[in-house]
Formats: sequence, structure tokens, C-alpha cells
Amino acid sequence: MFKWKLDRPLAVFDIEATGSTPRADRIVELAIVRLAPDGRRETHVLRVNPGMPIPPEVTQIHGITDADVANCPSFCQIAGKVQELLQGCDLAGYNVVRYDIPMLVEEFARCGVRFDLDGRRIVDAQRIFHRREPRDLTAALAFYCNELHLDAHGAEGDALATLRVLEAEIERYADLPRDMAALDAYCNPRDASWVDREGRLKWVNGAVVLNFGKKKGTPLRHIIRDDPGFIKWMLRGDFPRDTKEIVENAMAGTWPDPPTAGGVVKEE
Repeated sequence: MFKWKLDRPLAVFDIEATGSTPRADRIVELAIVRLAPDGRRETHVLRVNPGMPIPPEVTQIHGITDADVANCPSFCQIAGKVQELLQGCDLAGYNVVRYDIPMLVEEFARCGVRFDLDGRRIVDAQRIFHRREPRDLTAALAFYCNELHLDAHGAEGDALATLRVLEAEIERYADLPRDMAALDAYCNPRDASWVDREGRLKWVNGAVVLNFGKKKGTPLRHIIRDDPGFIKWMLRGDFPRDTKEIVENAMAGTWPDPPTAGGVVKEE
């Protein structure tokens, strides 16, 4: 039985895809285990035609071939159903912050649908595991549950294994938070000066500045004015969707509201 305090549904999900790059690759299978606050559980497994070949080396990992998905719907054809299944849900998964969520956001965006993460709490079993016992999902299932992961790299098997690990983690670590808001903060520690979720942009003296690469510390406003080629590179590059949206909005003259004084970094 799931023993965390749920004040709204929790969707534990896993994605299998044509590769590991959210911007370039496509989903071929999506499994969602949806838990209700009253303990009800439902599982949905959706196969997707990615509209591109699945590389043989990737098929060797998850076992899904081009023939397996040839007659399946495209993601855009099931986007409404996926959105409905995730409506009002917090999210959980294994390595979900770095892989599954960006992949899902990009797929929705290609269909002209915005998948909004604002207000959703996110729990990543991998981040809990790596902060406690650094390994992968198979090792996590063996360590916490004393079980072999016989269905590794199948979306449903991985989602269910993740749920088993989450349940075992909460049993093992008495000091882990039990409510979703605190778990979200635990899994996703966020610097108050970050403008976007991953900190590619940050606040300095009330201005949005870059927080990566050779232009780190340069105000975004100056780059938009002086280096449009760099902006085009960012918008074409493999940056998170929310980072790109902030840049696109800034180009149109719409800037995010700066944080409270405690979250604004001052230059020396």
C-alpha cells in the first residue's frame, strides 16, 4: 500500500523512446500508474508510432521494434488522452526530471499543446536513491525490495518497479517527508535565484542573466540586443522547454517577475 500522503492524484510514469534526446527523439511507449488519494490505482500503457525508425541498438534495450508500433497512433493522436490522464496530477518516476518529463513536454509541444508543470509536485525515485544509495533502477529494486527486475526497459515494468522502490524508500527512511510538497522540495532542490527550473537562467540585481557557458553572467537583454545568432542557437538547441519560453517571451518584451529580495543575487 502506498503510504505517502496524497492530497491529489499521483501519476507514476515511464517512457521508452527512440533515443535519449528529448528534442530529437520520439516516444514509442508510455506507461502511467495513476494513484488516487483514496488508494485506488489504475495503469495505462500506450504504444506510439514515433514517425521515425527505432535504432536497432535502442530496440535491443527496450525490445520495441518498428513493426511493433507500425499500426499504433502518433503521439498527437493520443495527446488529448495523455493530457486527461495527467490532469490535476503530481508526477513521479525514475530519472523523470532529466528524461521523462522533458521528453513528454517536447512531444506535447510538437502537437501544439503546452504541458504545464507549474503547480505540480515532482518526485524522482532516482534522486532519492542516488542521495541515499547511488545506483540504477534494477539495483534499487534489489536493494530496497530484494526483487529482481525481470521486466527492465519495458515502460509498464519500469513504472511498476519505480512504484515499488518509492514504497520501499518511504518504509526505509523514517526522516523522508510524507507529503508531496516536501517531497517535491527534497527531490528538486532549487536555487531561489533561478529563473527557470534547471537554472540555465538566473536573477542578478533584478536582471535575467545566463548561467551557463562562455556567456555566463551576461544579461539576457544584452544578448537579445547584441547577439541574435546566439539566441537562435539557444532556441534550436537542446534546452528545456521552459528556458526557451522565457527567452522567446523576453524577445517579445515580456519578462518574468523578479523574485523577492531573498532570491535576488547581487553582483560583487
